[in-house]
Amino acid sequence: MNTVVKTEVFIQEINVTDDAITAYLTDGRMISVPLVWSWRLSEATPEQRANYRLIGNGEGVHWPDIDEDISAEGMLYGIPARRPTEESFRSVNR
Repeated sequence: MNTVVKTEVFIQEINVTDDAITAYLTDGRMISVPLVWSWRLSEATPEQRANYRLIGNGEGVHWPDIDEDISAEGMLYGIPARRPTEESFRSVNR
């Protein structure tokens, strides 16, 4: 018999360098993804990258200066932020 246990993932702290986004989780794990996974963070200044707040009790992170949100689950499952295309921008603004 297999038992699947789903645990919630919470970020305790985040660090953004010129190469990576690293999340330190409350359960002691550390996960890191390439900075290019977030085009907004990759184009942000170091000051903008350092200005963040945890949201949802640590389920994610919000950077108010650049309006970027990243979830712990998205980092774990490898879901990068897609840069909007001209086509998607037009369809949203109709």
